[in-house]
Amino acid sequence: MSAIAMTSNIPDKRKPAPLAYFLGFVFVLFIGILIFCYIVTKRANPVFLDEHGKPVTSSTSHDHAGH
Repeated sequence: MSAIAMTSNIPDKRKPAPLAYFLGFVFVLFIGILIFCYIVTKRANPVFLDEHGKPVTSSTSHDHAGH
């Protein structure tokens, strides 16, 4: 009978600890930050600047090639 009593108590002890909830929250938060950064970088429209701070385009890069 003691074995049956011990097995009936096992589900009660298998409840997740508060630390498990905290680590799960941190994991979900980290994945969310990664997804957010991915979306922001896909929307970014970078502009390359020359040494004078002017945007570099294909027409200005040909102008500097002769100098």
